[in-house]
Amino acid sequence: MTSMPLEKSPVSLASGRIVELADQCVQCGLCLPVCPTYALDRNEAESPRGRIAIAAALARRQASPSTTLREHLDHCLGCLNCEKVCPANVQYGELLIETRALLGPAPQRPRQLLNLISRPASMRRLRRVGGWLAFARWKNWLTDVLPTRSAWRTALLTMPSSAPAAPVRASREARGKSPLALFPGCVASVDDAQAQQAAITLLEAAGFQVSVLPAFCCGAMDLHGGAADSAEQAAQRVRQAWTASGATQLISVTPGCLGTLRRALPGVSVIDPLELLATHADRLRFRPLAQRIALHLPCTQINVARSDGALWQLLRRVPELEVMLLPRPPYCCGAAGSHLLEFPERAAQLRDDTLRQAAPLEPQRLLSSNIGCRLHLAVGIDAQGLNWLHQHPLTLLAQQLEPH
Repeated sequence: MTSMPLEKSPVSLASGRIVELADQCVQCGLCLPVCPTYALDRNEAESPRGRIAIAAALARRQASPSTTLREHLDHCLGCLNCEKVCPANVQYGELLIETRALLGPAPQRPRQLLNLISRPASMRRLRRVGGWLAFARWKNWLTDVLPTRSAWRTALLTMPSSAPAAPVRASREARGKSPLALFPGCVASVDDAQAQQAAITLLEAAGFQVSVLPAFCCGAMDLHGGAADSAEQAAQRVRQAWTASGATQLISVTPGCLGTLRRALPGVSVIDPLELLATHADRLRFRPLAQRIALHLPCTQINVARSDGALWQLLRRVPELEVMLLPRPPYCCGAAGSHLLEFPERAAQLRDDTLRQAAPLEPQRLLSSNIGCRLHLAVGIDAQGLNWLHQHPLTLLAQQLEPH
């Protein structure tokens, strides 16, 4: 006989929370047209409405977590386009996190690889070794040898061949207690250090002082991958670093980290620096740049950070810059945290669809503020032979900043 969990056990409490969240859904279907995976598959189980029904059935024990049902849940990108159009205000993101935590990490989750890339010091050492071994010369050969579905192949493809920029540093005046603290993160602290330094340059020009927290993973990939214990350990580390900083606001140039940081620090102001810069834009002057750029707005920037309006406001202040917005929704580049590693073929489909939307714009640069999205898009840009420079919007703004 299978024993039932105690009424107030963690499992039953989690199941009850999932059912409560799922019952908010009125099954109207307004989420279907904005869902990237539904657009990809035209399968009800690959839509928010279908996944809510699956989560409710699993929580009520009306279905067992078979490989097929689980895969529909794991395919979700967590873009939250559905939350934005939902008339019943269903907390779909919370439901997805709770359901994945109940099921635990997926079998195909590349744990060793994720463990590596979530450690900035290890990644920097690996990149240095790659430089010594002329990684750029044999990168293509190695990726050709590995299977298309290999997470390691995808990781190698997205790894830049150039050496990473130096870790971000605060100015001497801001090395003590400062009102703003910047969270560097893991991958971003290695491959988006230039954007993080750009944020500090721009914020200081606008009159702010910024200190820098230690570089480590916020736990976003664990949280969204069902590894609840590891995610909580990361959250504890975030809370400790935040308390030690003495700051009043926390900033991150990576929209993908913001939701997880806010979850770890309820009641703390955790924002995209673009918002602060937009409110003090009158203090910033930019040199002209006669170029056409394609602007990719990551799902997290629109639906979590909600800083897309601030970004538009700042880019419009660069004289002669022509900004062309990539169409959305239901377009999503497919990076979605660890999704590009777990489902590389699906992620490549979504990425190529995104680039097809950008191609008619004939841009000279492509801007994207989420490092995972930008590295993923860069693979497609290189594969298609497109001569597009790709960078964080903050990097462009700092490059064009007129010195005081």
